[in-house]
Amino acid sequence: MKKIAVLPGDGIGKEVTEEAVKVLKKVVENSQEEFEIEQAPVGGTAYDLTGTPLPEATLNLAKESDAVLLGAVGGLKWESLDYSVRPERALLGLRKELNLYCNLRPAKVFPALASASSLKEEIISGTDIMVVRELVGGIYFGEPKGVDTLPDGTQKGYNTLVYTTPEIERIAHSAFQTARLRDKRVVSVDKANVLECTELWRNVVIKVHKEHYSDIELSHMYVDNAAMQLVRSPKQFDVIVTTNMFGDILSDIASMLTGSIGMLPSASLCGTKGMYEPVHGSAPDIAGQNKANPIATILSVAMMLKYSFAMEKEAEAIEKAVEGVLNDGLRTIDIASGSSQETLGTVEMGEEILKRL
Repeated sequence: MKKIAVLPGDGIGKEVTEEAVKVLKKVVENSQEEFEIEQAPVGGTAYDLTGTPLPEATLNLAKESDAVLLGAVGGLKWESLDYSVRPERALLGLRKELNLYCNLRPAKVFPALASASSLKEEIISGTDIMVVRELVGGIYFGEPKGVDTLPDGTQKGYNTLVYTTPEIERIAHSAFQTARLRDKRVVSVDKANVLECTELWRNVVIKVHKEHYSDIELSHMYVDNAAMQLVRSPKQFDVIVTTNMFGDILSDIASMLTGSIGMLPSASLCGTKGMYEPVHGSAPDIAGQNKANPIATILSVAMMLKYSFAMEKEAEAIEKAVEGVLNDGLRTIDIASGSSQETLGTVEMGEEILKRL
């Protein structure tokens, strides 16, 4: 028996997760493996119910499960809360408590959506990038951090960028192993010219490559140049491996190559244990209006089947169903770009993908 925790979260998270769960149930209904799916609140919704964005019961469910499907968290309603109990703290808490150190964020341009990108079609057509982001270290978690009041009444804010050799080694291994399943090219992104911590990053990545992955092509790029190259010539990239903060920024840049952030899934892994979620946020402005694009969450289910359950055929079936919908000119409002295309709501798009399974 395999167990999956479903944490719908806030805003459109509930709507897109509902469609993704329908797809998940459809795909596994004939599987030899039995699946148990259990839901729990997280984020702002959980705060309203319990006074904390990550209730102990939700965290325990996530720990007991083989995989977690997360919707989205946050919204204007909770922005005035103390930093310690904002919905986003649940996301960081889950990553830390589950030790999900490896974040995979693909940015693949579907041929049918090449014209939907804000960049020229000839620039982005054929783009297929995997960003491998270290997820539980770096400046987001480093100590000390805080805001101090100085004797003269002014304030000083500080965060610490810190990585250890083992933390860098394990994400480097993940990147090289990912590249072996793709085009065997890795670009390691750092800021080694000014940050000693990322100079260590570069040196460790080089060492891991030399000792274990001579079959993989390795190159290095400073983060400012990488950001520029992503919009200048994205097809030069295969796998990008980088730190927590740099990965946060670069993967969002990469996401816009595809035409909509509503198209992009992600996986956060520790071995086969993983949390799967769309890249987009909770979009409270369209919540409850049947306008949200469920494709990113549905593709996150495909990643779950592939990475947590080794069900590659089923994952590929979902990906083909999504591509079929797009090839047939069916769109949600965020990816619609022509009068010849039929615009669907969240539920209707989910139904069309189900038909093609």
